[in-house]
Amino acid sequence: MANVRDEYIEMRGLRFHFRDWPAQEPGSRDLVLLHGYTGHARSWNAFAATMSANHRVLALDQRGHGESGWAAPDAYGTDEMVKDLESFVFALGLKRFALLGLSMGGLVSIGYAGTQPAELDRLVIVDIAPSLARSGMLKIQKNVASEDVFDSVDDAFAQARRYNPVPPEAHHRQRVVDSLMLTEAGKWTYRYDRALRAGGPPRARMSEEEGWRRVSCIDVPTLLVRGENSDILDREVADRMIRTLPDGRLVEVAGSGHPVPLDNPEGFLAAVRDFL
Repeated sequence: MANVRDEYIEMRGLRFHFRDWPAQEPGSRDLVLLHGYTGHARSWNAFAATMSANHRVLALDQRGHGESGWAAPDAYGTDEMVKDLESFVFALGLKRFALLGLSMGGLVSIGYAGTQPAELDRLVIVDIAPSLARSGMLKIQKNVASEDVFDSVDDAFAQARRYNPVPPEAHHRQRVVDSLMLTEAGKWTYRYDRALRAGGPPRARMSEEEGWRRVSCIDVPTLLVRGENSDILDREVADRMIRTLPDGRLVEVAGSGHPVPLDNPEGFLAAVRDFL
């Protein structure tokens, strides 16, 4: 992928990986991308390559995910990831940047933006809110707890398609390929800390009350992107988000569920690019 660089940085006792797409136009705003639970920086490859036409795009592997270091099993909470983001912004000297967070990354973005950091200029939250639909959360937990060791990449992709046949097939296959790593036993498994899927200490999230308080404090223009068929972000909760945000707007992406950038990459790109 032209021009993209893989970089590593030590922060808060862990080694973090991020991908850096230099902007094609001088003087462009920085755009930071945060993936969802079990995701990784490479999941943004196609989106980031397009957005780099007029942004410098930085996609961070959050702790325990992708090529970033694994933390203690009880250190995967939202507050820890917010502190990681604060360290990342400081280390790279970011000023007046845009932030986009999907799902877990969206909660981290809410936690960060709710402190009104001077460096933040614009915010995109993708299919998440402080209040989550229980049915969708149970589905995610079930999927994460299922088989995660495969004889081949094809086997892993076949399972992914059974769980979600909606995404464009080639786009989906590349996402699966980028999500896998080879084990010493010659098998394939997902590239994130097993503690996140092995029934260890639960990830500490902000309380709903604190989450809504932080939403009300966000002081930059904010776009909430909802998948039309999302089972995580109910439409009523999305409407509450827009009422609570001081400067918020909502867009729904047709034909997509919770993983909006995966299910409808073109629709997601159109919605976000217009806002940014």
